[in-house]
Amino acid sequence: MIDTLRLTGEEAMGLVERREISGAELHRAYLDAIDERDGELHAYLRTVDESEGDGVPIAIKDVITTKGVETTAGSRILEGYVPLFDATVTTRCKDAGLPILGKTNTDEFAMGSSTENSAFGPTRNPWDPRRVPGGSGGGSAAAVAAGLAPWALGSDTGGSVKQPAALTGTVGLRPTYGTVSRYGVVAFASSLDQVGPVTKTVRDCALLYRILAGRDPCDSTTVDLPEPVQIPEAEDLRGLRVGVPREMNEAEGIEPGVADAVARAIELCAELGAEVGECELPRSVEYGLPCYYLVAPAEASSNLARYDGVRYGFRAGGATLRELQERTRDAGFGDEPKRRIMLGTYALSAGYYEAFYGQAQKVRTVIAREHAAAFERFDVLVSPTSPTVAFELGARTANPLAMYLSDLLTIPSCMAGLPGLSIPCGLSEGLPVGLQLIGAQFAENTLFRAGHALERALGFDYVPPRLALAA
Repeated sequence: MIDTLRLTGEEAMGLVERREISGAELHRAYLDAIDERDGELHAYLRTVDESEGDGVPIAIKDVITTKGVETTAGSRILEGYVPLFDATVTTRCKDAGLPILGKTNTDEFAMGSSTENSAFGPTRNPWDPRRVPGGSGGGSAAAVAAGLAPWALGSDTGGSVKQPAALTGTVGLRPTYGTVSRYGVVAFASSLDQVGPVTKTVRDCALLYRILAGRDPCDSTTVDLPEPVQIPEAEDLRGLRVGVPREMNEAEGIEPGVADAVARAIELCAELGAEVGECELPRSVEYGLPCYYLVAPAEASSNLARYDGVRYGFRAGGATLRELQERTRDAGFGDEPKRRIMLGTYALSAGYYEAFYGQAQKVRTVIAREHAAAFERFDVLVSPTSPTVAFELGARTANPLAMYLSDLLTIPSCMAGLPGLSIPCGLSEGLPVGLQLIGAQFAENTLFRAGHALERALGFDYVPPRLALAA
């Protein structure tokens, strides 16, 4: 019997390569696990029964296009849309022998921090089904945490890979902007969106990133990597300079249990041989969130204008074209996309563009420069990924600002286009705590090295106890 709860992607690849199991058997084992456990969790929106390769299957967030498999972005307005092509990242997975296992749940158009904004119902956290798995990629993170996929693809605009990873005890990478193609990814905020891996281990994360990364002629923002992706092996941090941004580790709202777990991980950095010192990112933390909630909604306002009820997806009907579009958008979009469309349209409107969107872009440059200055002294910056552990379903749905604050610590580096890795570093109240490692541009290999060494030293058990007992 295949233990999908503990099986990593790397281990699964070894089993298939040694022909101890076939890809089809592995695929079936995960589908059986989904049948057994996903009724409670709702990590998947749909599964794919037929394996297209003899490798390790992968779950794909439903904002990523899959040929012949419905892609909804968690929204009614795209319900029934079956793409005629694959996203580049989907193609690269298939070419590497990774067949699609299914499409995972997401906040609508990747807008949210809890996966409660999905038009098809919320996903629940495998550690405690009364709590959220984070968002917007809570479906991918929950699937990996619950042993319903060996690894998964997510997308990250302001923290949608890193924050769910933190809340579910998984590993999540937001790559350097431009290293992974956005072709075929349903656009939210084009200057921020990046596809990234969600896995059980840092080595799995590096293995999957190696498949995804690289220039794509279909996406002009992509670049060649300056060096090959390295699979980490070192178990110490000798020679590494680790910076501790004071504002990101002392921010208001960080729970004591989260602060304690992160502080222990920082002490461990020094024990593993790293040079640890304090630094500051005052403007990044103070202005990152408001800057993001001008830039991202403005770009969303432009990107979501294409959903008009005419070309594809949901159509409400109407006597005139204008009535058709109004009724389609009113019925097809949920509250959160509507909120961000209105905010973004206002920020781009005549007389307000320079005061809001233009000013936010200037602040974004300040944030990037502040991070660049920190990386003149340090190789890696560390902080909590999320200020809190997983919160209860419904606890923040009536308060958008409280929900937005879930991404307070992940947003600044996203605005700067930098890579970030979240790894589990302990428990608080019996729930996972995420440690965020931020690197300079194209420093994914450094993050993998640091994350792997810490992961081995921490010895975190990534299997939720309630599922281990039931197995």
